[in-house]
Amino acid sequence: MSFNVKDIRKDFPTLAVKIHGQPLVYFDNAATTLKPESVLRALEQYYTTGTSNVHRGVHYLSERATANFEKSRDKVRDFIHAAKSTEIIFTRGTTEGINLVAHGYGRKFLKKGDEILISGMEHHSNIVPWQILCDEVGGNLKVIPLNDDGDIIFEEFEKLLSKKTKFVSIVYISNSLGTINPIKKVIDAAHQFNIPVLIDGAQAISHQKIDVQESGCDFFAFSAHKLFGPTGVGVLYGKAELLNQMNPYQSGGDMISSVTFEKTTYNILPYKFEAGTPNVAGVIALSAALEYIEKVGYDNIVAYEHDLLEYGNKVLSEIPNLRIIGTAREKAAIFSFVLPNIHPHDLGTLVDEDGVAIRTGHHCTQPVMKHFNIPATSRASLAFYNTKEEIDILAKSIIKAMKLFP
Repeated sequence: MSFNVKDIRKDFPTLAVKIHGQPLVYFDNAATTLKPESVLRALEQYYTTGTSNVHRGVHYLSERATANFEKSRDKVRDFIHAAKSTEIIFTRGTTEGINLVAHGYGRKFLKKGDEILISGMEHHSNIVPWQILCDEVGGNLKVIPLNDDGDIIFEEFEKLLSKKTKFVSIVYISNSLGTINPIKKVIDAAHQFNIPVLIDGAQAISHQKIDVQESGCDFFAFSAHKLFGPTGVGVLYGKAELLNQMNPYQSGGDMISSVTFEKTTYNILPYKFEAGTPNVAGVIALSAALEYIEKVGYDNIVAYEHDLLEYGNKVLSEIPNLRIIGTAREKAAIFSFVLPNIHPHDLGTLVDEDGVAIRTGHHCTQPVMKHFNIPATSRASLAFYNTKEEIDILAKSIIKAMKLFP
């Protein structure tokens, strides 16, 4: 389709909402994205005319729900260019995907003295699971340092790699800095030591095309709600040979092949990692979100959002004393910033009065805040339905708020 932001905005009902009598300017996309009509219709259709559990049922509604559920799995496979549908595990989100790997792979294969590498810009969900794992097995967590632009220092990463390194887990795009990490270089360097790599793709999935085979990553996790889909659904991609070696993360219905009081045997991939009733409606609606992205086109998204990034940098940089946190060489359209006399929470409240939704706080990246010696930032994170005019509204609202804190 030809890219017309005015037409695209009509597909997102929330953008028509008024906040305090003002048109909504939604700049909180890194936390969660808005949902197009097609995703809402998919949810409604399942709950109104197709409610049923999946797998094992032989009646019509169950068979239809199962077919649509598995069709979504195939859709995800094609969307991220995985080799097999059995490499697609449905989860509750990126966080559960990372925990699944830490549990299923880490607890089985890591031992005392082994090292795990993460970067200094990770979300807490890509820090804490590895800390817990290290505490349990006696491992050591090593951190790839950042420079003051918010880039990883790749030479230091290479120095950290050794025979002791048994796993690397790194974010693709930082939620608090916007940094786009050179994951292909990271993966290639790690693979020279036969070290598996997990990519936290929570932010990247909505901003650029993903090809897990081209990148060579061993695991890739993302959430539907950051991809214009519903909450409570995520995907973990894993290479089949690794998934087959891993222990189940959770146990119960559907992840078993047979159960006796003496022994349980596990189901085949991907069901081995999908215990219990899944979020059927959410998985089906995820497929609708992927179809919408394909209709818009990643080439259009990348080009348009880069234009917004350049414009946003220009406009925000012209605001006196505003300091942008995160000026990496490669960035997504995410602006974290601080002002000398206004706490981010106060700014967030004030711009909300003008209908502008931004995120304030540490963004679940407290080590990043410590690195830059700040308690928190204000963050405006953009998507392809945002506009330059909305960036102007944000800037005017910031300037108005600054007058209250001279």
